[in-house]
Amino acid sequence: MYDVGYQDIVNVDISEVVINQMRERNAHRRPKMSYLRVDMLQMDFQDAQFQVVLDKGTLDAILVDEEEATLQRVDRMFSEISRVLQVGGRYLCVSLAQAHVVKKAVGYFSQEGWMVRVHQVSGSADGVAKQQFVLPVFVYVMTKFKKIPDSVLQILEICTEEQDKPVRVESAEQLIEAVKERQLYALLRSQLNKNPSASHVSLDLCDADAGKPRYTLHVVDSPSVKASRNNHFAIFIIPQGRETEWLFGTEAGRKQLAASAGFRRLITVALHRGQHYEGMEGIQAELSGKVMELAPPSLPSQQQVPFLSVGGDIGIRTIQHQDTSAMSGEYLIEDVKGDNMCYFRRLIFLNNRNVVQSEARLLSSAAPRGQKQRKKDKKKQRSDSTEAPATSACQAIDRSYLCCEHHKAMVAGLALLRKPELLPGAQLSVLVIGLGGGSLPLFIHDYFCQSHVEAVEIDPSMLEVATRWFGFSQGDRMKVHISDGLDYVAELAAAAAPAQYDVVMFDVDSKDPTLGMSCPPPAFVETSFLQKVRTILAPEGVFVVNLVCRDSLLKDSVLAALKEVFPLLYARRIEGEVNEILFCQQYPEGKLAAPELLETARTLERTLRRPGQAWDSSYVLSDMLKAVEIV
Repeated sequence: MYDVGYQDIVNVDISEVVINQMRERNAHRRPKMSYLRVDMLQMDFQDAQFQVVLDKGTLDAILVDEEEATLQRVDRMFSEISRVLQVGGRYLCVSLAQAHVVKKAVGYFSQEGWMVRVHQVSGSADGVAKQQFVLPVFVYVMTKFKKIPDSVLQILEICTEEQDKPVRVESAEQLIEAVKERQLYALLRSQLNKNPSASHVSLDLCDADAGKPRYTLHVVDSPSVKASRNNHFAIFIIPQGRETEWLFGTEAGRKQLAASAGFRRLITVALHRGQHYEGMEGIQAELSGKVMELAPPSLPSQQQVPFLSVGGDIGIRTIQHQDTSAMSGEYLIEDVKGDNMCYFRRLIFLNNRNVVQSEARLLSSAAPRGQKQRKKDKKKQRSDSTEAPATSACQAIDRSYLCCEHHKAMVAGLALLRKPELLPGAQLSVLVIGLGGGSLPLFIHDYFCQSHVEAVEIDPSMLEVATRWFGFSQGDRMKVHISDGLDYVAELAAAAAPAQYDVVMFDVDSKDPTLGMSCPPPAFVETSFLQKVRTILAPEGVFVVNLVCRDSLLKDSVLAALKEVFPLLYARRIEGEVNEILFCQQYPEGKLAAPELLETARTLERTLRRPGQAWDSSYVLSDMLKAVEIV
């Protein structure tokens, strides 16, 4: 500072030895610089003597814990700094910004009416500073204002490496959290450099203005890929709307993607809803600086890093409708482009935005954008958050196609009915608990042209969604009951002559995200309730459960409860998904052998085709049941 012109500097330290050493070192080169032995907690300077107080690590050294005695010493230090500073002067404090240090400094000076700004210090161009410190260095800039009695105004700002200007925050807690995010990011980068394949790494990059997630990055290392000059590092942009697919949405899928791409480190980038993107080139320009911070140490200098995608574009996502349900919270309906220029409509609950709640394929004539529009999208790929008209929404749905693999497996469960004579004219009664977009009950209704299907849905908003956006309709053979599934089944079971269904299906999700089982809610698999299900199930009927459970102990308890009520229990695991489909029956004479199951499935698949109906080739029910296991 002295050498660039700031020569009126008083240097203080508590150690006489340090003061003497510095005097000797600078006596001839910097004669106007003064050095004094001073206790920061009790200084001899006059009030308002200085315009700047610069603290290079003293606060971190004193504030080692949050004991009362320590906090009192820090209060005395801050009080002395405030006394010797002029109004408009600044206290600059260099710190590693531990949470308790930021909390104390920000809390004290903001309460005194000072403006508080935290700067993240940029590393040197040669990277030496970043090699010396894993954690980033921060500077607190506290500007002294006249204290206004009873004023509650707080001015809190943060300025980071990637921001051109300070960003205002509303509370000290937000400021502390922002600092913590930068520290965790620095630790993440250090971890990647030291042990690349140690663990799965993901992070969100947020919109600088709104603070909402804009990109989600997953770092995938493939050390088994043989190194060459051009395969160290690449970026893969996931097309909009395809981030939930197995290849992009699971750790195993991303590892397969990285290995197939042939890069030792691949970063996959998912694009968020409600954000505007200016095509692949715009994303590349926006992300280049940040992703290079995650490059492997082995990357040769000046090497170009490729940006990859499917088909070379960023996909199309059109938000058709967004609303709030009193029971399910915020939700949206979106149309996305999948493989082979097929378009799909999806129901998403925003409290679990990475899970597709319901999905249907759109007929090609009803794709949300025409050929001319797609050409425009090549030039200007963007996330469209405008609401599109719903006039053709219902007519656009391909009702003959099931998108969800677990729905296909649930339909295949009808092969267990021991009714190979089930022709299109046969009678079949089905109860489905959980409507969603209505794809499952609608497919059964259409496939079995004489079936009678009842669906039970607790949320009336979902019936409106299914009807308006997914082509669902009620009629003589399709009825929807707005009720709690628990209550509805209990009422049926308590009737003098309980209804008897050939098939009962549970496809209902839990609204409690803290549980280890998201489908069905635990109350639906309690023994007492399962007894009621058995009461309304025909003697040779089948009870089908969509089970989504990540807690192994909880899953074991669910299976035990089901086996207690239903002697026969089969499991169908869905490859690449958490879903597992359980088929339950109550035959007293013994278990069906797996070959007989498959032959029943083949018979059902052959006999249920309508004349002239071109069913999708994926509906080979024997294939759906080939992985069935007896539990």
